[in-house]
Amino acid sequence: MNMSKFIRLLTTSGVLASTALFASGCKSMIVFDPKGPIGMHQRDLIYFTMLLCLILLVPVLIITAWIVWRFRDKKGNNAPYQPIWSHSTKLEITWWSIPILVILILAIVTVRYTYMLDPAKPITSDKKAITIQATSLDWKWLFQYPDQGIATVNHLVIPEETPIKFELTSDGPMNGFWVPQLGGMIYTMSGMATTMYLQADEPGNYMGTGSNFTGREFAKMGFTTKAVPQAEFDQWVADAKAGGNALSEEGYQALAKPGTSDKMTFASIPSGLFERIVHVYSMSRGAPPGYTQKAQTLSGEKAIEKSEGGQLPPGNNAQKDTPDDFESFGSGHSHHKLDNKHMYHGK
Repeated sequence: MNMSKFIRLLTTSGVLASTALFASGCKSMIVFDPKGPIGMHQRDLIYFTMLLCLILLVPVLIITAWIVWRFRDKKGNNAPYQPIWSHSTKLEITWWSIPILVILILAIVTVRYTYMLDPAKPITSDKKAITIQATSLDWKWLFQYPDQGIATVNHLVIPEETPIKFELTSDGPMNGFWVPQLGGMIYTMSGMATTMYLQADEPGNYMGTGSNFTGREFAKMGFTTKAVPQAEFDQWVADAKAGGNALSEEGYQALAKPGTSDKMTFASIPSGLFERIVHVYSMSRGAPPGYTQKAQTLSGEKAIEKSEGGQLPPGNNAQKDTPDDFESFGSGHSHHKLDNKHMYHGK
């Protein structure tokens, strides 16, 4: 076997082996096993981008290997030796035109997918979207279903083939909401409410997580997303309303304190709780006309005072914990396990 055939065989074997290795790992790489339309579009974009990059990378690797072999230091090697060679118009055109073409294609695809995969863009469907208000806490997730009047902690239940409108915020450090098999990640930030649409096309249990480091118990900020048929979802809502406990304002204040929590379900929630969570931080950055705010760092508490002629919205007189330094904000928090009896009052 001559050397050129050997190189072709070696290259082909390497490509096939790499492809097989990559394909065998896709089952454990859940991003490449999407279960919703947004996740599928994002996976296709990753594949397309990888293919374009391989168009540049594979020839470079092959040519590099060929050059090393062809011009190796060996007695009797008849490779041409041109010590004063410095330019080739054909080669210059080749190795500049191909990368430029790839960049142009990537630019067009990027613009197209940027608008197509806008997180706040509603998913086209004949079914009405369900709203879920997600709040990242230290170190747990609160999910409110305002239309159903219920809430959960650290677990989601959604109907299959139905768009889900997530409204996201944080009552603590910035985090990231991510269900890899359904779509991309969106940050949750205090004082802001961002929107994200996702959908699960088939029943199943999908891993969700907080993707931004927030301190000592960050690793425990995972949650489950269970997609079920519509009838099963309706029954779950009815069971939650009938057999659960009500989340009170006092219960939420206990829930918002740093600490881990088990999965919980609440039969009712305070009206406007999500809006108040967002608004209390908005007030601290810039109060609307008729208000002034006075921040006091006394035992880590913030007080918002009303000026003349203004009234605070209901619930905004609740004091919020504000850290004095980074340590108290993250890994230095006093840790506690939530006791359910402090979360709610009985129905």
